[in-house]
Amino acid sequence: MSPRVPATADVVVVGAGVQGASLAFHLAQRGVRVAVVERSAVAAGATGHSSGFVRMHYDLAVESALAWASFPYFTSWDQHVGAGDPGFVRTGFLQLADEHDAPALRANVGEQMRLGIRTSVVSPAAIAEIVQGIVLDGIVAGAYEPLSGYADPSGTASGFIAAASRLGATLSAGVRAIAIRSEGGRVTGLATDAGEIAAPVVIIAAGAWSAVLAATAGVTVPVEPWRHDTAYFGLPSSRPSSIPVVLDRPGAVYFRPEGRDLLLVGLETHNVLGGSPDLPVDVGDPSFIEVAVERLCRRVPWMALGDVRTSHGGQDGITPDQRAILGPVGSAGPDGLWLACGFSGTGFKTAPAIGRSMSEWILDGHPATVDITPFSFARIVEGWRLEGEHPYGPLWS
Repeated sequence: MSPRVPATADVVVVGAGVQGASLAFHLAQRGVRVAVVERSAVAAGATGHSSGFVRMHYDLAVESALAWASFPYFTSWDQHVGAGDPGFVRTGFLQLADEHDAPALRANVGEQMRLGIRTSVVSPAAIAEIVQGIVLDGIVAGAYEPLSGYADPSGTASGFIAAASRLGATLSAGVRAIAIRSEGGRVTGLATDAGEIAAPVVIIAAGAWSAVLAATAGVTVPVEPWRHDTAYFGLPSSRPSSIPVVLDRPGAVYFRPEGRDLLLVGLETHNVLGGSPDLPVDVGDPSFIEVAVERLCRRVPWMALGDVRTSHGGQDGITPDQRAILGPVGSAGPDGLWLACGFSGTGFKTAPAIGRSMSEWILDGHPATVDITPFSFARIVEGWRLEGEHPYGPLWS
């Protein structure tokens, strides 16, 4: 049977990744009639290829606040959502810093402690206890969050969608959004390849496809496709008994356990920007594996006895300052058009609080859970970038 769409809705959310799913849930929780339009399936885009980190360490305080407000969802999902399972695994989170990044790391940990986040600056000796067998050449400090870990991004998105559906939201999967409809300077709905949906509010949460859809309303959104490879390596029998999530900025590599026998590995470099969002990304670049093995084994030599299992590509939308765009388009387009895109590969762990804050902004006129107005489209229109208070520099290159 061909996919169908509802004739009307209060709000249409385009995209059923974790951000769109969280938005749908939080809006439906407030009694809004929500229609979710998804070109493929739930979590089929950036969410399904996310590394799933659940951590609070950022160089921008509002992102730490969003991650902290989202954290209780992962640890008490039944209480907050009540459908599905995010699959949260507590491993601890460790970010490494060299002499250049150490002052910013110490300042950021201080900011996060003031938010109530359980975090601390740890010495090289303490790092060696947290990750046995690690080589700490050039590392002078770390930020350690003992309560953090990772979760299942697909399970998280599916849980939000299931809970939203129980509250009356509809999901139209396998339906492509074609154009934003507007009249007299106001949104009137969304055209899809399965029909028209009349609605006064449309939220574009379509990842790498967001700019294309926004352009149909005459709005230029600087979100480019960003492609990123991830690998799964088999853990050797000589591995440490526990492995945290590790973000090694000096080594430009990150890793975390995946279950009992695998290690997920990604790079902060070798990212590809631009091109069509429809280009295939499921197969990883073979050269990525060589670089990942070299960087990983330099930091944790015991992985030299591991083996390569598989790799895949992934894709998100990235902005010039590698920060999300959230909120109404304002004077740049029709009233009722909202953006939740450009998460630049780091949006998973903040999705619960962003969905709640966006729903407050839409329904109440201001975001109360976390003030997300710094991410507004106004910064794009006015030509300024959102920078961390104690910046490390770009995450991806």
